[in-house]
Amino acid sequence: MLAYIIRRLLLVIPTLFGIMLVNFAIIQFAPGGPVEQAIAELQGQGIDATSRFSGTGGDVQGSGGEPAAGTSSQGGVSKYRGAQGLRPEIIAEIEKQFGFDRPAHERFFKMVGDYLRFDFGESYYSNKRVVDLVIEKMPVSISLGLWTTIITYLISIPLGIRKAVHDDSRFDTWTSGLIVAGYAIPSFLFAILLIVVFAGGRYFDLFPLRGLFSDGWDDFPWWKQVLDYLWHITLPVLAMVIGSFATLTMLTKNSFLDQIKLQYVLTARAKGLDENQVLYGHVFRNAMLIVIAGFPALFISVLFTGSLLIEVIFSLDGLGLLGFEAAINRDYPVMFATLYFFTLVGLLLQIVRDVVYTLVDPRIDFESRAV
Repeated sequence: MLAYIIRRLLLVIPTLFGIMLVNFAIIQFAPGGPVEQAIAELQGQGIDATSRFSGTGGDVQGSGGEPAAGTSSQGGVSKYRGAQGLRPEIIAEIEKQFGFDRPAHERFFKMVGDYLRFDFGESYYSNKRVVDLVIEKMPVSISLGLWTTIITYLISIPLGIRKAVHDDSRFDTWTSGLIVAGYAIPSFLFAILLIVVFAGGRYFDLFPLRGLFSDGWDDFPWWKQVLDYLWHITLPVLAMVIGSFATLTMLTKNSFLDQIKLQYVLTARAKGLDENQVLYGHVFRNAMLIVIAGFPALFISVLFTGSLLIEVIFSLDGLGLLGFEAAINRDYPVMFATLYFFTLVGLLLQIVRDVVYTLVDPRIDFESRAV
């Protein structure tokens, strides 16, 4: 197993390289990059804004009137939208500021080299190092993703097993109704409902509405810090669990139903084993493989895409919101750093998944298989 883990870890490097290359290439064709946004800002602010790039306070428009769209003041055609009327040296200065004065392949390989040293550069707009931004936002996303995943699995697996054992019973029917309702209601709508009911919206004021910690949290004793953290995280996690557990519960139920009908289960029961021994000694290890397979995708989706609206609703400043704002503002260093982080976490979780496979079912031997 150790040799397999080492091989998988080595494969992480080319996989990361390929993903970053594809996304870097796609970004090159996306309009509205940082240079175009800076040009639009200059065009909106006029003469004074231009002086920070050109070193002069002169008029940015050509003396012969406004050039046609897409042309510079020198009459040449610009490759940037909205660059009409700006002198070429101003555009060149903007390109240099954002590092776009070099060819795309040079920028890509420089980025790869920097990432190997864990140097993610600085944000274009916040004037902070990207790694500091990611570290600053990480506690929120880790809290939401980890607690949601743990609670979802703790609820879904026992519930799915019980539904499989009592298939077509009254318990199975009414729990299926609750699951369908939970699946049909988007997590952000449930979050709003929780705020209305429990966060001072109309009925009760039991939980805080924003943030991960209270003011003065650093001065609290450790036990009060823990309670304050759990107090703040309860409603966001509950809203995300409602939208996550339905699919996993039904997956667990169907997986157990498929295994319960097989011959080896009938044989185990014929040998006189009680129901718990049959379920958890024989069925569990086979039925859980498909559930474990979905763990990396579930965790990453909860950590990033699933938490975006929850972060906005509960005023939690996490990686999901950071990545979204970076995409809107074309903040490429932040975009690629968050992409790098989530891709790396996903690849490592796939290795963890394979290790858990062997713990659940020791018959699985990855050493004898090609990677």
